[in-house]
Amino acid sequence: MAPHFIGDPMPLPLSLSVCNYDRTAALFDGRVQIEGCEVFAVPNEPEESFHRAFKFQEFDVTEVSMSSYLMTTARGDAHYVAVPAFVSRLFRHSGIYVRTDRGIKRAEDLKGKTIGLPEYQMTANVWIRGTLEEEHGVKPRDIHWRRGGLEDAGREERATIKLPADIDLQAVPHDRTLSDMLEKGEIDGLISARAPSCFLRGAPNVARLFPDYPAAEEAYYKKTKLFPIMHAIGIRKSLAEKHPWLAVSVYKAFLKAKALCMHELGQIGHLAVSQPWSVYEHERLQKLMGEDYWSYGAEANKHALETLARYSFEQGLSVRQVPLAEMFVKSTYDLSKI
Repeated sequence: MAPHFIGDPMPLPLSLSVCNYDRTAALFDGRVQIEGCEVFAVPNEPEESFHRAFKFQEFDVTEVSMSSYLMTTARGDAHYVAVPAFVSRLFRHSGIYVRTDRGIKRAEDLKGKTIGLPEYQMTANVWIRGTLEEEHGVKPRDIHWRRGGLEDAGREERATIKLPADIDLQAVPHDRTLSDMLEKGEIDGLISARAPSCFLRGAPNVARLFPDYPAAEEAYYKKTKLFPIMHAIGIRKSLAEKHPWLAVSVYKAFLKAKALCMHELGQIGHLAVSQPWSVYEHERLQKLMGEDYWSYGAEANKHALETLARYSFEQGLSVRQVPLAEMFVKSTYDLSKI
């Protein structure tokens, strides 16, 4: 039985949808519980959590796209409020795929090209467009954007968007996929969090724009000190308002689960990850990016969060730039200390 608060007749039942990462695994295997709650957890892929949460509000607690969350928060129609547990963070130089027969040798060559994307507003693409503009001088209006499903035809934006007039964004035919169009040369490239199947199969004339993406991403981090944030954890707004204690209980559970994960990553006697030098890489990252390189918390991630909010506003997604103080449930900014 999950721990609960004195006076409550029973623990609060919660549905939870989050990917089963190493940093969330303890929430699934029972090593970490959410105080005062009985959790019914479903290990969904992020795209499914987002689709079911933003379109149908199916889950009490869910992994949320930071881009979609900032847009709905800025508009005032968000169904979820977030806690600053960033279960997904990724550098995104790996997510730009191009035709090698179109003269695209460097990022600057994307100007004037036709580039596909699964959703214009998805967080990975917000970061990529921001990086292209700030590091390479390629503005969103310099590219012709074509939206559609990467592998499944008919994908649409999960949240409503209204872009500036100078952005050329058009949907591809509903019976086509971006991977197929890239392979057949009908688009010049695509940006995507997931690798397209044509690239994985080794299709001719399809490659990453940054083949040595780890080196490019490490150089980007050293220059900008940005470790891009992709996803946070959302709580149904009505539930958080009814139970003011819930947000901190959820946040503390995700902090504990991450702490267990990081402890295990540092164990040299038995490896938590099926890679022979995982402990070496863990220690290298601590030296490069800091002891808590996968940090949670609003203030600890002010630079990345404010950059993402600025990108969202500048790219015409958010109607206003959401300030750091409004992004998360107030009580999660100031946890108790002993």
